[in-house]
Amino acid sequence: MVYSMTGFGRSEYSDEQRRIIIEIKSVNHRYCDVSIKLPRIISRFEPELRKRLKLYAERGKIDIFVTYNSLKSSGYTVKYDKEVLEQYMNHFKSIEQDFGLEEEYKPTVVARFPDVLTVEEEYFVEDTEYEIIEKVFDEAASQFMQSRAAEGARLSADIIDKMADLEKLTCQVDELAPRMIEEFRTKLTEKVEKLLETTDIDDSRIVQEVTIYSDKVAVDEELVRLHSHIAAVREMLSEGNSDGNGTGDKNSSIGRRLDFIVQEMNREANTTLSKSDTLAVTDIGIDMKTCIEKVREQVQNIE
Repeated sequence: MVYSMTGFGRSEYSDEQRRIIIEIKSVNHRYCDVSIKLPRIISRFEPELRKRLKLYAERGKIDIFVTYNSLKSSGYTVKYDKEVLEQYMNHFKSIEQDFGLEEEYKPTVVARFPDVLTVEEEYFVEDTEYEIIEKVFDEAASQFMQSRAAEGARLSADIIDKMADLEKLTCQVDELAPRMIEEFRTKLTEKVEKLLETTDIDDSRIVQEVTIYSDKVAVDEELVRLHSHIAAVREMLSEGNSDGNGTGDKNSSIGRRLDFIVQEMNREANTTLSKSDTLAVTDIGIDMKTCIEKVREQVQNIE
């Protein structure tokens, strides 16, 4: 299956004891950059979730958001520190005596003093809770994979269409290449005849010049490699779309391989353009580079 690096998945679970929400989203990235945000009470499960994610993604900038709420209790306790308040009161009495001040101390007033009342988190999540979190994570990851597979199929179809366009352009250069040499021979012969004002010229010299010119503008090797690269891209995308089911079973990542092939395509197109000696081939070469650049942009989104 061909997967895009752009995707989103969400899953939610709740019962009488807890409520869990997990969201996974990603965009394209050269490597695998994972960020997991989850509550402190379950932060110890982060390494396991990172390891679990490797079953679903190999590349991309991936953000995972986990919400965990216990419904059994609030998980928080308000505690009253009598010793701290006693120290406050002793100081207040000293201030009253020193400066002749009077004050009425109400509970709602003294409770505002720092550290008199504190809120502490006492709820503890058992290790067995991870099994439920993992199940919710897998459901979110399944949606995540399905969205990436759908986007990957669209990217794959677009790249295959562009391969057809690139192949047409390559075939056009195939047809023009022999004509370039023949046209050069004709022009060279006419020029020599005009300069010498005779038709009695040295054919061997003409052949020699045409041969030198042919070596200079020959793009046979470049065109053969372009055809080979086009076939390789089609084969890779075809094999990729015939495997996997979009729910977590993945084939090897093909994004990097496609990226390498596209770089090679660009190299062959550049060489063809640099050897061009006619406006027609130059125009086609520019169209080839434009098409390859569009393919490169799409390939950047494939895992």
